Amino acid sequence: MLHSELDAPSDWVVRWAHLIPAGGRVLDVASGSGRHARWLVERGHAVDAVDRDAAALAKLASVTGVRILAADIENEPWPYARGEFAGVVVTNYLHRPLFPELIAALAPDGVLIYETFAEGNERYGRPSNPEFLLRPGELLELLRGGFRVIGYEDTCVERPKLALVQRVCGVKSTP
Repeated sequence: MLHSELDAPSDWVVRWAHLIPAGGRVLDVASGSGRHARWLVERGHAVDAVDRDAAALAKLASVTGVRILAADIENEPWPYARGEFAGVVVTNYLHRPLFPELIAALAPDGVLIYETFAEGNERYGRPSNPEFLLRPGELLELLRGGFRVIGYEDTCVERPKLALVQRVCGVKSTP
């Protein structure tokens, strides 16, 4: 695997990010060193990057338009307000108890772009713990009733490494 593939934004994020309202604020969840935050800022969005790894986030400290927050969002209170974001991006991260918070953080007509590993990925390596693997249709069920689903896949990818993934893009319904 090429290092540049690890730094490049996900093809899924690239495919659907144009749906995030122009100039809208985006939350990059479990952002690590910020491959999506950087890419989204280059496209005119203000980005909040949150991760528990302060050292990884430090690589974003000098990027104009990115606000970083080192926080353990799995064990500390959720730090964001309802309806605060035009977009929420999550890749390679799964903590099911946060689903309601992620959805609530989106403004009406906000865009959720979510991609992570799916059941069956254990054949290809990590993650292999079922706690970190989506069940069939789980992301579709998450969006049921409150979103217009724009794209959904439960598939095998080859880049950046061979993996089974599930991914969804949805626009939050206006109440």
